[in-house]
Amino acid sequence: MTEPKTNLDLWPIGNCQVSALIDDRGRFVWGCVPRVDGDPLFSTLIGGDAAERGFWAIDLEGVVKTSQEYIRNTPVLVTRHEDADGNAIEVVDFCPRFEQVGRTYRPVAYARVVRPVAGVPRIRICLRPTHDWSTEAVETTSGSHHVRYLLNPLTMRLSTTAPVGRIGAETVFRCERPLHFFLGPDESFSGDIGATVDQMLDRTIAEWQGWVRGLATPVEWQDAVIRSAITLKLCQHEETGAIVAALTTSVPEHAGSERNWDYRYCWVRDAYYTVQALNRLGALDVLEAYLEYLRNIVGEAEGGHIQPLYGVLGEAKLEERFAPGLPGYRGMGPVRVGNQAYEQIQHDAYGQIVLCNVQAFVDRRLFRMAGVADFRALEKVGERAWKFHDQPDAGLWELRTRQSIHTYSAAMCWAACDRLANAAAALDLHDRCVFWQDRADTIRTTIMDSAWREDTQRLSATFSGDDLDASLIQLLDLRFLRPDDPRFLSTLKAVEAGLRRGSHMLRYDSEDDFGLPETAFNVCTFWLIEALHFTGREADARALFDEMLARRTGAGLLSEDIDPVSGELWGNYPQTYSLVGLINCAVLLSKPWSAVR
Repeated sequence: MTEPKTNLDLWPIGNCQVSALIDDRGRFVWGCVPRVDGDPLFSTLIGGDAAERGFWAIDLEGVVKTSQEYIRNTPVLVTRHEDADGNAIEVVDFCPRFEQVGRTYRPVAYARVVRPVAGVPRIRICLRPTHDWSTEAVETTSGSHHVRYLLNPLTMRLSTTAPVGRIGAETVFRCERPLHFFLGPDESFSGDIGATVDQMLDRTIAEWQGWVRGLATPVEWQDAVIRSAITLKLCQHEETGAIVAALTTSVPEHAGSERNWDYRYCWVRDAYYTVQALNRLGALDVLEAYLEYLRNIVGEAEGGHIQPLYGVLGEAKLEERFAPGLPGYRGMGPVRVGNQAYEQIQHDAYGQIVLCNVQAFVDRRLFRMAGVADFRALEKVGERAWKFHDQPDAGLWELRTRQSIHTYSAAMCWAACDRLANAAAALDLHDRCVFWQDRADTIRTTIMDSAWREDTQRLSATFSGDDLDASLIQLLDLRFLRPDDPRFLSTLKAVEAGLRRGSHMLRYDSEDDFGLPETAFNVCTFWLIEALHFTGREADARALFDEMLARRTGAGLLSEDIDPVSGELWGNYPQTYSLVGLINCAVLLSKPWSAVR
């Protein structure tokens, strides 16, 4: 295997309100305001190889070496630059986040601290934001200690202890003392800029390290799990509880594919997998916030259709359009804003809503446990699952030009009814328990009668064909089939033989709206690892997991897709699906804590 490229070797920072991706040169190359699905302030990631704006760089003159690492158990990044003469600086990047006056302070703001650590370094500061999807240059005004960037619809202010004129002129100057930068709302900075930013940094570090301290991590692969958990937390818009699928838009699934999607929204499916993984680590704050978001979605639906995805504020309409001012990741457009999948029919959403909620009926740690009224609301979701379990939909891979009755979607509808029966039992609602269990049993029979293929001895991904799809592996995680069931074992054998490419798994191998897939889907490989573990192939599972760990970026993260030949990462980044798979597999495969005591 050739050495993979590192175009997605990016380091996220954030505070659950805004985020940014920092490249291996220490530049902000992606970040949207006033929230993750907003207008990109930093857009170089999808601005093409020769982008002249959309970044924030703090460069050391004559740099020959750059190294990066996070402060332990935080998303606070330290980038060290060195030149050939031994001069060096460190740049600390973070988004402030900490408890203050009884609430979480998480402003629409980015902070940077530059520290000279060796010799007499000379630096240049270039802050060139974009707005309106890079269609217009940004006007500025300045004062003695600030620069204002007149964006649309908001204005951002850079408050700094650095020479303001040097920033505007982008000239080289000596860095002889620590310099502080706070790019945030257009408000006068109260207090001493340097001391206040330093205090924000200390409190932000303490906040994140305190959160990590509460995680129930496995004994093995702790660093990988912690980094994944922090990043999943960054993907939650804490104001509402929504969890976005990724922080980016329009990074293609492979070169020239035009499979460029906007993932900065809350998919019911992706969010279910995210809270499922974080639950295994005991991160109940993410679950509780998301359940509040879900209850609002279900309430608005009033027992009707549930979309596959919504905006982070619960917006139902996410019309898709192109952003012509940006040429795309490495020039591979188009750049899409919005996602037309909100119009699709995807019946698996009903199961994922119930699966997320059912824990609230039994988990006594929660601030708000679910009761009978919540159960009645969920029954309306269950009614939809029952009504549509054997009806065609676009499926979990969101095919845009055809529909089928998908086994995965039907199984999720089964799970909705099955778990409603569990919730009814927890509430001592015996009649409702029997009612929903009868429906679950009926759906199970329908699936096995319609999807099982006697001649090939496997389950089909659709009721109408004999299709291979990695989602069939999920029948194990759903507890629809047991790992020793001969029907699951034969299906797993067929899926692995048909979709595995070396150490990676395709989603499917048939043509879709854009032709044959060329890259593997990372979460599908993690699904395979889980199945290998549960079916007794422990050594194979651990070996494959180690290979996936080796494919992570320098930040310890994964995107959506990977080229099975070159190992290059593709697709939006960081991808919640992929990090969920990493956490789940680490929890399953790790030796117990009792083994090290």
